[in-house]
Amino acid sequence: MAMGEAPILIKKIKKANGHGHHGGAWKVAYADFVTAMMAFFLLMWLINTTSPEQKRGIADYFAPASVAESTSGSGGILGGTALGDEGAMGAGSQAIIEEMAPESRTPNEGSREDAAKEMAPEASTEALREALLQREQAAFASAAQSLRQALQDMPELAELSKNILIDQTPEGLRIQLVDQEGRSMFANGSAEPNDRAKLLLRAVARIINQLPNRITIAGHTNMSTNGATADSDWRLSAGRADAARRILQGAGVDPDRVYQVSGKANSEPLYPDDPTLAGNRRIAIVLLREAPVLPPGHGLQ
Repeated sequence: MAMGEAPILIKKIKKANGHGHHGGAWKVAYADFVTAMMAFFLLMWLINTTSPEQKRGIADYFAPASVAESTSGSGGILGGTALGDEGAMGAGSQAIIEEMAPESRTPNEGSREDAAKEMAPEASTEALREALLQREQAAFASAAQSLRQALQDMPELAELSKNILIDQTPEGLRIQLVDQEGRSMFANGSAEPNDRAKLLLRAVARIINQLPNRITIAGHTNMSTNGATADSDWRLSAGRADAARRILQGAGVDPDRVYQVSGKANSEPLYPDDPTLAGNRRIAIVLLREAPVLPPGHGLQ
């Protein structure tokens, strides 16, 4: 290069590839799109799983309840009773009249409501009846447990626990004094109970006195080996039942609570497979299930 000549400069310019101005903005847009799609499908799933009642409740929640239906000034502060045209005033008065007047009902609606009112006392009576029966059931269970506990706590009665059976029947709580082989409640052919039977009857009387229910007393005998029922069996079973009644009353049971005393001979064996067993000889005392006494106004139909 000669002296005094200007140097030649070469300038290289790099061209952009066309994507430099966008950077990572597309990622943000894509994330927004994915989020919106997820929210959309979640909304579709929720709509599909909700019941019509729930949808109606959501719609009512978002309904603009404070927006007046009328476009006139009658929906304002004065309610159309002072300002506005004649139509607005009439609308306000009519709304007051409609609010004070009873709702008009179709004949079918009236009959359905009347039927519902008639069924309401019956439903309440049935519920009260069920509650009283459950309370009686619980009282029977408590009485049975008390008697079993008494037999265990009293030494003189502990050995007699096998001679007494307690169960619940459709008639009520049944307590049976049952003969065992070699351990009878009555002397052979006698209607007078022995000492162990008297002890058991007095223990039963204490349980009977805990409840207000009436009682029945029935005497039973076992069947003879020839299968016949002698006339003496009827008298003997009735006499034993009456003797049990006297002991119960002597132990404090109110005579008015005794509903029935009967002798059934061998007509209702405790062990039908073998009516000759000694266990068929017994005294059955039943605390009767009483018709529940309802408060006034709840008479049973």
